[in-house]
Amino acid sequence: MAIRKPDLLLERACPAPVCGVDEAGRGPLAGPVSAAAVILDPGKPLPRGLDDSKKLNHRQREELEFEIKARAVAFAVGFASVEEIAELNILHAAGLAMHRAVEALSVAPVYALVDGNYRFRLPCEVKTVVGGDGISASIAAASILAKTARDRVMVALDAEHPGYGFASHKGYSAKAHFAALRELGPCPAHRLSWGAVREVCGLPPLVPELPL
Repeated sequence: MAIRKPDLLLERACPAPVCGVDEAGRGPLAGPVSAAAVILDPGKPLPRGLDDSKKLNHRQREELEFEIKARAVAFAVGFASVEEIAELNILHAAGLAMHRAVEALSVAPVYALVDGNYRFRLPCEVKTVVGGDGISASIAAASILAKTARDRVMVALDAEHPGYGFASHKGYSAKAHFAALRELGPCPAHRLSWGAVREVCGLPPLVPELPL
C-alpha cells in the first residue's frame, strides 16, 4: 500500500487564502521556539519530495526551503524567545510564534491549518489537524521553514556561546549537550525555566507563584 504524502485536499476544502502553520523547537533545552506560516498556490505543482520536516534530512530540508519560498503565494517565520518561553510556558510561546508568523504574511489568510490538536488564537479562522505535517502540504511546508529558520538561529548561537554544540544538536537533550551543561553551566540561550536544565546544572527547582 502506497504511503500518503502531504497534498492540498484540506486547503481546497477551506475558504481561500489558506495558510499552513507549524512550529519547531518545543522540545530543546535551549534557544527560541519558531513557527512558520505558508500559503501555497493550489494551481502550482508541489515541490518534489515535500513532507513532514522530521522525515527529511538537513540537505533535503534546505533544498525544499528554496523550492517552497519560490512557489509560495506568501510565507513568514516568527519566533518566541527564551524569556517569553519562561514567562508564558512553551505551549503558549509556540502560539505566540505562530501568531507572529501569520501576522507577518504579505497576504492575509482567511483560514489557518495548524498542526496538532490545540486551537491557538490566530488572526484568522483556525482548523487543527492532528498529524497535519504528514497530511497537509501547507503544514508540511511550514514545518520545513520553521525548522530551517530555527536551525540557523542555533548555528548563530553556537558561535556566540561556543562549547555547547548548538550547531550540531540544535539545543536538544543530546548526551553531549548535558555533558557541556555539567562542565560549563548554563548560558543565556538555555531555558532556565526547564526542570531538566536546572537539575543538570545543580539549580533548585522553580516554585510556582501562588495567586494572591
